Amino acid sequence: MAFDALPLGEFTGIADGRRYVVTRQDFAGGQSQKLVAEELGGGDYISMNLYRLASGAVLKPCEMPAEKVTQFVLNLHPDGVGRSG
Repeated sequence: MAFDALPLGEFTGIADGRRYVVTRQDFAGGQSQKLVAEELGGGDYISMNLYRLASGAVLKPCEMPAEKVTQFVLNLHPDGVGRSG
């Protein structure tokens, strides 16, 4: 899963040609996860929670379409971190 490849804590990266500062946090032993991203020098903002339930992962975007969050995570390339599929 692309989300799992993102580093924990605060980092910078590029998605769709725009730079972001991103914070990824784990709670409850990784069963609940949060990602917040703010575009540097722009107005874009991404916020989501991911819950790892026995029935599967549940994405809860914060006041934005799930597609926007999904595309952001798939297109995000953290600075200094190699990403594969």
